[in-house]
Amino acid sequence: MKTLSRSATFESEIKRSRFIAHAARVDGLADTLSFYESVADPQASHNCWAWRLDHQYRFNDDGEPASTAGKPILSAIEGKGLDHVMIVVTRYFGGIKLGVGGLVRAYGGTASKCIDQASILEIQPRVECIVQAGFGWTGQVYSALEVCEAAKLSEHHEADGIRIRVDIPDAHFKRLETMLRDMTRGEAIVRISD
Repeated sequence: MKTLSRSATFESEIKRSRFIAHAARVDGLADTLSFYESVADPQASHNCWAWRLDHQYRFNDDGEPASTAGKPILSAIEGKGLDHVMIVVTRYFGGIKLGVGGLVRAYGGTASKCIDQASILEIQPRVECIVQAGFGWTGQVYSALEVCEAAKLSEHHEADGIRIRVDIPDAHFKRLETMLRDMTRGEAIVRISD
């Protein structure tokens, strides 16, 4: 998952209208409301926004013609492959109408440039699992854990071998299972912890 590591602001002027975009990471619905309230200006002509949070998303045109503001902001978020992000673009009308295409370009472009001002952080989903193997396979287990970027959480020596609890990137779990099966002739057991 890619998200923002810090908030960002970007301002542009298009045909005398002022557009100010604010972008931030949000981790829940309460965060979206809180962020909106912190950056929206009630004196502005429009405070349009969009957010994406896991498999949910919402956008709002705040009085602009349908799909000319919120949807282009959401497209900017999705175009950069981001999640857990909200962008609010505030417009101060400058007296010149931009038309449908102009509004789409103004809102989407301002949102995209705001994202470019922020630092993007990639977060890898992780899973906790248990690895069990006989003492004779300890070297192979340690080697596989290192290759799969596993972080050891605990290790216990039992009568029949070792039992290691690890935290591993979700994308490497299947690889760890395959490696340990092949390296230990199927004797090592790997399972997701309860």
